[in-house]
Amino acid sequence: MAMVSTLVKERAVVIFSKSSCCMSHTIKTLISSFGANASVYELDEHPEGKQIEKELRGLGCKPSVPAVFIGGDLIGGANEIMSLHLKGQLVQLLLKANAIWL
Repeated sequence: MAMVSTLVKERAVVIFSKSSCCMSHTIKTLISSFGANASVYELDEHPEGKQIEKELRGLGCKPSVPAVFIGGDLIGGANEIMSLHLKGQLVQLLLKANAIWL
C-alpha cells in the first residue's frame, strides 16, 4: 500500500484510471468539470501500474479503476462518485479538500 499512499498525498484529488476505460474517462471529466486539477495515473501506461492496481485491490477497489481519492481518503469508484454527485455531496468533498474554490 506504500506506493498508493505516497501518490495520494501529492494532490487534493488523485484518480487511478486506465486509458481505455470509459467509466474512468467519465469520472475524470466530471471531476475536472468542477475545476479540480486531479493527478491522474493511467495504470496501463504507468511503469508501476500492475503494482498500483494490486494495492488498489487490496484496499477494496473492485474493479480497480477508476479509484478516486479526495483529501487523501479513498472515496471509491464510479458508482460512489456518481452517487455523491447525484446527492449534491461531491462538490462539498472537493471544497473540503481544497480541490476547488467558490
